[in-house]
Amino acid sequence: MSDKYLSFTQSQIGRLLVKNLGLPDPVELERYAAGDPLVNGAVLLGGSGRLVESLPGLLGPLGIATDDARADGVRYKGLVFDASGLTSPGQLEALRDFFTPVLRSLERCPRVVVIGTPPEQVAGEERITQRALEGFTRSLGKEIGRGGTVQLVYVAEGAEAAATSTLAFLLSPKSAYVSGQVVRIGAHGAKTAEPVSDWTRPLTGKVALVTGASRGIGEQIARVLHRDGATVVGVDVPQAADGLVKLMNELGGDWLTLDITAPDAPQRIAQHLKDRHGGVDIVVHNAGITRDKKLANMDADRWTSVIDVNVVAPGRITAELLAQKVVNPNGRIVGVASIAGIAGNVGQTNYAASKAGVIGLVDSLADELTDGITVNAVAPGFIITQMTAAVPFATREVGQRLNAMAQGGLPVDVAETIAWYANPGSTAVNGNVVRVCGQMMLGA
Repeated sequence: MSDKYLSFTQSQIGRLLVKNLGLPDPVELERYAAGDPLVNGAVLLGGSGRLVESLPGLLGPLGIATDDARADGVRYKGLVFDASGLTSPGQLEALRDFFTPVLRSLERCPRVVVIGTPPEQVAGEERITQRALEGFTRSLGKEIGRGGTVQLVYVAEGAEAAATSTLAFLLSPKSAYVSGQVVRIGAHGAKTAEPVSDWTRPLTGKVALVTGASRGIGEQIARVLHRDGATVVGVDVPQAADGLVKLMNELGGDWLTLDITAPDAPQRIAQHLKDRHGGVDIVVHNAGITRDKKLANMDADRWTSVIDVNVVAPGRITAELLAQKVVNPNGRIVGVASIAGIAGNVGQTNYAASKAGVIGLVDSLADELTDGITVNAVAPGFIITQMTAAVPFATREVGQRLNAMAQGGLPVDVAETIAWYANPGSTAVNGNVVRVCGQMMLGA
């Protein structure tokens, strides 16, 4: 699957029409490939908060070059501004002072990260000021253009050293389709991170369970986790067995075919993981279905099947794995939600309810988990897959263009976000829901 409009805009006639008619002008996004540097260029640092002095030490081991002063004629691939030291609204002027002179000196597909303090952890004018950062970053994300992304990372006091995995993800092409997001580090539970011995294969020795793994987004999740060193256990329905077995053989993984809504599915999965792998480190609830109809025409089967697959089954499987202690210490539980669960969608009351329920699963567990286990979710927007290829042309084009990047995402964009959650260094990344949607213009 590909974005034919994006390809058209790269042609001579396409460039002419875009310029003269004011059509959407998407930039071909840079994406990560194994062996690439995380950041292909320099990152300019600024600000006066709790992390600014430690940022070179956090980024240096990743091979990321940093500058702490702007130099004339230098173009930057990334900007990191530590705003955690801003305590009154008047001090927000520091954002303009740092960003305005340098925004025209950015490379193509630049990465911008603003660091703050969780507003709920401070009071008075400082709380007002830190909350204001969300409006700033989301607006800049819609202005930056050229395939750029802008994120806000709230780092709780005491969690400063745990920011490395998040900065590595957000400053690299791995976050190509993630923009305008707010990430919290150390807001729930742990404020430290497990050491990462090899940032190119951080999941070496880990076991990852991926449901719905035979194709589409699930296939890419399996591939990216394998690339990062994990042994993947793919789960899918018996009808998808051929594709599942072929993929797992290619990746040197393991597989299990079953219906995740079956009464004994959680027990079978738990037993398989214990018997064959001694436990699991990463659990990705990717399996999902749609059965779209407006609510006035929604029959009981359409409603129940979607709720059962998308939210009831992940809840039951998670509960069983935790109860049997199959999830290893410093384990990761990741749900695949949807932008529909945040913004809603016509004809998808069942689907949107189920995906909002996945977010509820994250909320319910974030403060309950122990032993360094985390729970987070991704919420994809319009991702180009075989399923979306069947969407009527006009609807598909609106879905792909109505975001800050004027294009649809790829399954690998979802997979890279999950791999960041799965990283051993992400122990302090807990209770987050990150949208992989190119920063949709409306609704979320």
